[in-house]
Amino acid sequence: MSSYQIASLGRGLIRSSRLRSFVRGHGVLAAAGAVVAVVVLASVCAPLIAPYDPNAVDVMAVSQGRSAAHWLGTDDTGRDILSRLLYGARLSLLAPAAVVLIAGVLSSALAVSAAWLGGWWDRTVSALLDVVFGFPGLVLAVVAAAVFGAGLTVAVVALSVAYLPYIGRVVRNAALRECQLPYVSALRMLGMSGWRICLRHVVPNLLPIALVQVTMSFGYALLDVAAFSFIGLGTQPPTAEWGLMVANGTSGILAGRPEQSLYAGVAIVVFVIACNLIGNGLSTRLQGETR
Repeated sequence: MSSYQIASLGRGLIRSSRLRSFVRGHGVLAAAGAVVAVVVLASVCAPLIAPYDPNAVDVMAVSQGRSAAHWLGTDDTGRDILSRLLYGARLSLLAPAAVVLIAGVLSSALAVSAAWLGGWWDRTVSALLDVVFGFPGLVLAVVAAAVFGAGLTVAVVALSVAYLPYIGRVVRNAALRECQLPYVSALRMLGMSGWRICLRHVVPNLLPIALVQVTMSFGYALLDVAAFSFIGLGTQPPTAEWGLMVANGTSGILAGRPEQSLYAGVAIVVFVIACNLIGNGLSTRLQGETR
């Protein structure tokens, strides 16, 4: 085995041990991770475990309470709330996942390139992130909906742009420190190209920091997507989605039938809290390792 293979194996073992140390011995982090895993698994298996078609209207079961037939009751059109929660988790999680994925990749690429190239490109990227940071994500999404029309795709694209600075600014600061480390200078002296250094060494070392930011941003993105659907500019009826379920159930709150809004709202709150706990836990573990 060559020395390069030994070094690569060593780096892989170190990264694996870091990942294990993130979750080892942290009860809150494990519990939050279990909540997220259960919700994701339930959304994936929704066609198998949902008792009813989420869009099936039953005029004989309008606004019923909990029962053996409908564990969480029915909405104002007789649709099973549990089935809509399970199916609604798909869009409710997929949309913010797309937001943080697009924002994470684009902002990390901008951040690393800015830190590596410096000069006018670094100033341009920093100014761009500062300008975008001044626009609230939901406001930007509303403006995009006014221009391009309502829809979940418009919300995802607009929120992806709005979330660029939340990840990019942190990754850029970390990339500036990483690019000044001695091993980077040594690799450059050995003749390794800049893009290979960034892709094979700098970016992997920045992944834990980017992961923390993406995890914490996911919860806020879920809130923004749900709010966008709540005001009628995101997911359109009769599609099941948590934010839209909260909006559809508002009329029943004053009538003493808050089940639809209540259960969807609780699902949003619990998942967002779990994401924040995971992000805080990962951040604490990461800070402990870097001391």
